[in-house]
Amino acid sequence: MDRVRRLLGTKYPIIQGGMAWVATASLAAAVSNAGGLGIVGAGHAPSEWVRQQIRQIRDLTDKPFGVNVMLLSPAVKDVVDVVVSERVPIVTTGAGSPGPYMEALKLAGCKVVPVVASVTLARRLERMGADAIIAEGSEAGGHIGEVSTMALVPQVVDAVAVPVIAAGGIADGRGIAAALMLGAEGVQLGTRFICTTECEAHINYKEAIVGAGERDAVVCGTSIGHPVRALKNQLTRDIAALERQGAGEEELQKLGAGRLRLAFEQGDVLSGSLMAGQSAGLIKDIRPVRELMLSLGEQTEILLGRRIWKD
Repeated sequence: MDRVRRLLGTKYPIIQGGMAWVATASLAAAVSNAGGLGIVGAGHAPSEWVRQQIRQIRDLTDKPFGVNVMLLSPAVKDVVDVVVSERVPIVTTGAGSPGPYMEALKLAGCKVVPVVASVTLARRLERMGADAIIAEGSEAGGHIGEVSTMALVPQVVDAVAVPVIAAGGIADGRGIAAALMLGAEGVQLGTRFICTTECEAHINYKEAIVGAGERDAVVCGTSIGHPVRALKNQLTRDIAALERQGAGEEELQKLGAGRLRLAFEQGDVLSGSLMAGQSAGLIKDIRPVRELMLSLGEQTEILLGRRIWKD
């Protein structure tokens, strides 16, 4: 835990997930101010939007923060250029390997922490110079791999020497304690942070998560090799129907385009993409970030029977 806290410059070894559109400067700054690492999610947004978010978060906090670079984005090169020019302290990456951008990021002084879904990729990225690894199990929301958090995290811990941060299905102190027992030195939470007052997601999106049960976070897109987990609704049913009919990648992507933003901004819980992990079934309230962080820390310490968060 101390390695992750030193690496991130935070009180808690807790990272807020870099959720596209959802992880804005408002949420990220609140997490950083509460002792975790707030992350702005670049997603598929244009690079200038990312630059604006970076500058906004610097107006809201003097604590460390990061940017998540979505490697499948058509704007990825421009986003990396912005991250480098703005000297963002921490960069997490998702949906691929940051290899082509690693040298530029490291030369700019960025600490690079990729999200991985396999042991093979974790080993490769450690050799490339990753400062830590986020091992994300299939319970997570958004783009996912195939291996569960419980199975993936200890295997990645055994495979690499850099710190491992667990992600996927973690929403409370019980999940954090379990991740630490698996050998992780930190955790990343995404869905839990959507249901905070500082998150700018539409209230309908938040309430859909609060009302979700253990089977409501379903996976679509497996047939084209891009599985995504979201709360089931009319959109997921339409996608599933197209997949059963053998629809190709172009048709499925056309159906899904812009749907996350539709849920986030307009609160369309029927046709929007309500990306969320299986931890949605554990989330029963919407609370301020600082209150949530204190609760996470206290519950984890009680379960482990010792004080682990040092000032």
